[in-house]
Amino acid sequence: MTVIRPATAADMDGVSEIFAHYVEHSVFTFEEAAPPVSAWRERLDDLTARELPFLVAEFEGVVAGYAYASPWRPKPAYRHTVENSIYLAPGHSGRGLGGALLRALIATCTELGKRQMIAVIADSGTNASHTLHQRHGFKETGRLSAVGYKHGRWLDTVLMQRALGEARTEPTTAT
Repeated sequence: MTVIRPATAADMDGVSEIFAHYVEHSVFTFEEAAPPVSAWRERLDDLTARELPFLVAEFEGVVAGYAYASPWRPKPAYRHTVENSIYLAPGHSGRGLGGALLRALIATCTELGKRQMIAVIADSGTNASHTLHQRHGFKETGRLSAVGYKHGRWLDTVLMQRALGEARTEPTTAT
C-alpha cells in the first residue's frame, strides 16, 4: 500500500537517491551534479519555513517518490504562484504514484491559498511528465528552445500552468 505524506528529514536519504538517478541517467533535470543529502535537508527546512509542501510517496516502507512546491520566482508579487517538482524512484512508474503525488500537491497548495502552479518540463523525448500534468488540468503555456545542454544535446523546456483556486484578495491593514 502506498501512503502519501509530508516528508521528514529521515526521508531525505531516499529523496537524494532518487534525484541522483535522474541527474546521472536522464535529462529530466538540468542538474549535472547530484546535491548531497544535507542540501535536501536544507531544502526541506526552507520549504517548511515557507509553509510549502514537500511530500513523499511511501511504498512498503521505502520512499518511492516525492513532490514539492517551491516559489516560482523570488519577487514578492509572485508569492501566490508555485512551481512543482515530482520524481519517482526507478521501477515505481506506471503505478499511479505520480498522479497521487500531484493531486496531493495541488490540494495542499490550494488549501494554502496559492493561486497558480507552474511545471517546467524538460523536453526529453518522452512525454510522460507532460501527459501527467495535462491529466491534472495543466495547459501548455510556452516553450523555451535550446535553453539547456546536458548529455551532449540541447534541450527545450515546456512550461505548463494550472489555476489552483479563486482569486484571493490580499488582506488590508488599518492605518
